Amino acid sequence: MHLSAQQMDRAAGVLLGMAAGDALGAGYEFTYPSAGTNIDMIGGGPFAWEPGEWTDDTAMAVAIAEVAATGVDIGCGRGLDAVAAQFVRWYDTDPKDIGNQTRSVLRGRAGDAATMQAHARALTGRKAGNGSLMRTAPVALAYLDDRAGCLEAAAQISALTHDDPTAEQACRLWSHAIRHAVRHGSFDGVRGYLEIEPSGVADFWRPLLDEAEGGTPADFAHNGWVVHALQTAWWAITTTPGTGEVHLRAALEAAVRAGGDTDTTAAIAGGLLGARWGAASIPARWCRILHGWPGHTAADLTRLAQEAVRGGPTPR
Repeated sequence: MHLSAQQMDRAAGVLLGMAAGDALGAGYEFTYPSAGTNIDMIGGGPFAWEPGEWTDDTAMAVAIAEVAATGVDIGCGRGLDAVAAQFVRWYDTDPKDIGNQTRSVLRGRAGDAATMQAHARALTGRKAGNGSLMRTAPVALAYLDDRAGCLEAAAQISALTHDDPTAEQACRLWSHAIRHAVRHGSFDGVRGYLEIEPSGVADFWRPLLDEAEGGTPADFAHNGWVVHALQTAWWAITTTPGTGEVHLRAALEAAVRAGGDTDTTAAIAGGLLGARWGAASIPARWCRILHGWPGHTAADLTRLAQEAVRGGPTPR
């Protein structure tokens, strides 16, 4: 589809906003910063990140975006197989951090998506971690002209590591919201998702969104769980005033101050914030130091976003 200059800026903002939130939260992971703490891209944290370095959240999103940038359909067939292969490629670099559930699946080094999804189904115990929601943002870029395709791809890519209906629904919801924000410049896609899903799904998520908009992080403190992670991100977005860069920055700082899995909740929020306010709203100082697997910078994220939207290499 043809995008206006504003829409293309918002598309570029998806990966940049996600990476910015990720790198911002990395130095505070598993802590609970006080209201007076100055939140910045300090690096450090439990995995000794460099200032501006993104974590596994953005690395896995980049793996998806790199496949989407080739123009292949990432939601099925060889495209979904390629996403699975990219996850394994990243896993084989021995990353500093990787979620337990994702590690349990990827260590099987599946050669195709069906086998990887089978590995995910074979896991026992709780399987609704936030590890598939954290990486879902680029799915929206590949399906800006195809709402149904976006929802299906979000579910299929989630299922590569997270065999849980709640995790898949969260990915569908957030991918739909990002797609809507890029196209229309609003956050209305979050609630809009409830209008296009079966009543049972809508009835599950509606009170959770209500709670996020009217509650505090203490109400959804277990944000390693996909539901509380989404609620934390939505709380940060909806309870923070302002527009543009002011809102984006303050909302990401709020997500970090919520504590817990700070890099992931800020990455989730950042994908939607970037989709709403665009790449131009992300502080230049942050963009200058953003970097991470596989040796990318902010410029590479912009390029990948553009290529994912266009379904092929960006014209030089």
